Amino acid sequence: MLHMYFTEEHEVFRESFKDFLQKEVVPHIDKWEKTGNIDRFIWRKFGDMGYFGLSYPEEYGGLNLDIFYMVIFLEELQKINSGGFAAAIWAHVYLAMTHVNVEGDARIKNKYLGASISGEKIGCLCITEPFGGSDVAGMRTTAIRKENSYVINGSKTFITNGVYSDYLIVAAKTDPSSKHAGMSIFIIDRDTPGISATKLDKLGWKASDTGEIAFDNVVVPSENLMGQEGKGFAYIMQHFALERLIMGINAHARAEYAVDYAIQYTSERRAFGKTLDSFQALRHKIAEMASQVEMCKEFNYSIAKRLNDGVYVVKEATMSKLISTKMADEVIYDALQLLGGYGYMEEYPMARLLRDSRLGPIGGGTSEILREIIAKIIIDKKEYKSVT
Repeated sequence: MLHMYFTEEHEVFRESFKDFLQKEVVPHIDKWEKTGNIDRFIWRKFGDMGYFGLSYPEEYGGLNLDIFYMVIFLEELQKINSGGFAAAIWAHVYLAMTHVNVEGDARIKNKYLGASISGEKIGCLCITEPFGGSDVAGMRTTAIRKENSYVINGSKTFITNGVYSDYLIVAAKTDPSSKHAGMSIFIIDRDTPGISATKLDKLGWKASDTGEIAFDNVVVPSENLMGQEGKGFAYIMQHFALERLIMGINAHARAEYAVDYAIQYTSERRAFGKTLDSFQALRHKIAEMASQVEMCKEFNYSIAKRLNDGVYVVKEATMSKLISTKMADEVIYDALQLLGGYGYMEEYPMARLLRDSRLGPIGGGTSEILREIIAKIIIDKKEYKSVT
């Protein structure tokens, strides 16, 4: 039976994408998890299939499809059990490319958006700093105007695709004396002199190249300014709703994968003469886990529908990330427990899934920051408005 949010065409796409992942991606995952480097050929294959263009304009090679194709794309990426691979892909498509599409002028779009959709170029979004964390407005990276260019100095950290990407979307202070109003966004080619990157060693997301990036007197043409000078903070906040919803969707999808795996495992594993799914304590635990997943999933779908309809869903998307990532950690923890000793073994999927999931409540705004944003909305009656 078709879901209220998904058409038959959506489900055909889901099956096609699942088949693509199993044939083209899954055979390489263990290698990429070990090397921390995703081979470039797979980016071109994604591009050739049109997967990077689902949400983007046809004039640049995109397909301009509704948001539920993105939802399917994100869900199925989570279910091949490599949070790092999934992150590298969606950080390119829905973090870097979103800024190119929304704030980029015609020249920037012609140079970067089409090449990003085809998989020729990979992008990364550089906001977080070593001394800033979730305090975006307190960033120290500067971009000082000098004739027809800007000179950028500073550093960024925890940047997905931060080492191997071809271009960087960089937030920097064009007016260091100001906080929110002094920030701007730039697009910078990787080979620009003065840029260096160091790969970081992480608990999970092993397949992705998370980097710390330094900018040492990097000269950027003024035409590489994205949107208006001084509007960078507003642009970032505008897109945070999408990023938080994405992380909420990712969370419910990986939790659903954990539940499905636990159901299969307990139906096959025997103890005391019967399968594990015959024991009431384990059955009821799975029932509770599945209920938690379903609640988050339905909430996230409803937010996606509103976002697709043009509603500014900053409150709901923030709630999605806060609750869904917490739920995923708890469900995956319980799923690992259901596997007993095998859950602790690397040859089974739960160990990697548990490590990868732990990033959920940290990245894209920590749970502590999200709680304060929600408190400001529901207690202080603060209104967050779209800049468009």
